Amino acid sequence: MDIFVGVDVSKATLDIASLPEGALQQFTNDEAGIATIIAWLKEEHGVTRIAREATGGYETALAAGLPVAVVNPRRVRDFAKASGILAKTDKLDAQVLARFAEVIVPPIRPLPDEAQRELAELLDRRIQRVSMRAQEKARLTTVLPVARRDIREHITWLDARIAHFERDLDRRLRESEAWKEKVELLAAVPGVGKVTIFTLRARLPELGQLNRGQIAALVGVAPFNDDSGKRRGQRYIRGGRGEVRGVLYMATLAARQGNPAIRQFFERLIAAGKPCKVAMTACMRKLLTILNIIMKRKTAWTNLSAA
Repeated sequence: MDIFVGVDVSKATLDIASLPEGALQQFTNDEAGIATIIAWLKEEHGVTRIAREATGGYETALAAGLPVAVVNPRRVRDFAKASGILAKTDKLDAQVLARFAEVIVPPIRPLPDEAQRELAELLDRRIQRVSMRAQEKARLTTVLPVARRDIREHITWLDARIAHFERDLDRRLRESEAWKEKVELLAAVPGVGKVTIFTLRARLPELGQLNRGQIAALVGVAPFNDDSGKRRGQRYIRGGRGEVRGVLYMATLAARQGNPAIRQFFERLIAAGKPCKVAMTACMRKLLTILNIIMKRKTAWTNLSAA
């Protein structure tokens, strides 16, 4: 008998519901509680899917080789509303997650390992420092002279910290047995810089493991139809991993200048009458597809572009 489990994760507790039995249990969200849950789930025969929401880090501890699917909270909430469940409690959320696992059967993707989580944390700090620097630079245009020197000193300090994070991220990738070859392959692609590589490693570990349609949908550059009856609406993109998509956009801007495959593709779309935004989105998808193939086949850019 297939068993579907929903786990509602909070800072202090873990609420668990299972179907078809409908059992409800609560554990403390600490090492002892997690160990008890893992032992119980491994003893249960027929656990097909364990669904839990992405909760900003609390979901990473409970993995241990189990069939865990980390799902988008908005999808689960929409599923609950469509099922007529408007109330929200921890126990009810666990039941909804179990039902979501049973009906939707979300795909299982590997959770980030410790090295990837550390890279993501360092990348976050770099992004935060870059944001601080942009704010300080904006203040320079309006601040009184009495504070201008302090702001300039802070910008200099931020420049040094950002450079430090970038060196650390680059060192970790190049010292990694699993990633140092991949870094060289990605860096050889015109338009792909170090920030793009950092983001792909930390935010898109599925690169090279999915087909072109799946990876495009995961990032959010796969077009959706908007048709009804005889009407044929304009296709659009939505959802996906926004941070990866933003970095991919900047890489595509650079690739339009120095990457012949992307430049020619963009020019061909513009010549065919496509709006610039549509052409850019198509180029983002093409660049992502190229990177996905490089990671999947371990193929150098020069060989790929000649193929």
